Amino acid sequence: MITVALPKGALLGDSIALFRSLGLDFSGFLDKANRQLQISDPTGTAQALLVRAQDVPVYVEYGQAQVGIVGYDVLREKHPNVAHLADLGFGRCRLSVAVKASSPYRSALDLPAHSRVASKFVNCAKEYFQSIDLPVEIVPLYGSVELGPITGMSEAIVDLVSTGTTLRENNLIELEVLYQSTARLIAHPLSYRLNSDGLQPLVAQIRQQTAAAVAV
Repeated sequence: MITVALPKGALLGDSIALFRSLGLDFSGFLDKANRQLQISDPTGTAQALLVRAQDVPVYVEYGQAQVGIVGYDVLREKHPNVAHLADLGFGRCRLSVAVKASSPYRSALDLPAHSRVASKFVNCAKEYFQSIDLPVEIVPLYGSVELGPITGMSEAIVDLVSTGTTLRENNLIELEVLYQSTARLIAHPLSYRLNSDGLQPLVAQIRQQTAAAVAV
């Protein structure tokens, strides 16, 4: 039986829809009355785990799930030992540097040396500012990162942006885009190479389904 790690949050609905199109139904996770974190498909050929997005690669890397769906942002931040199999196209967003709209900064290079930058993407933020040779202090925050500039704790933030509404409502503006992120299909490298539990045919179906959706 194939075990799939599915991410809680914004990617869950599209992830379940993808597997449903392949004949695997994990829609029980969408039932608000359901508290189960592991459910089986009615066909009995697969089961799914519902985990935090950041934990999807962990379950896959350690073999508790053969395959999973996770945002590219998590893969860039964590660098897990997993096989990257497909760009699924949904969950599109971007990792950006943002500041208060009232600030004098209009590019990341305008930030003063040793500025504070708040982010939960600590590694990605460090890599970016090192790449532009600007020394900054990364302040780890894991909720309401926008409060960093608002309260004066940081000059800037590095955070995911989808529509930009949250930034605008908090009088913040984007300066730079570090990279674009979409949902990705990942697998345990050994499970995929050995085709354990018929994993390769499932991956081929997902790739075909994704390619068809992109072509529409």
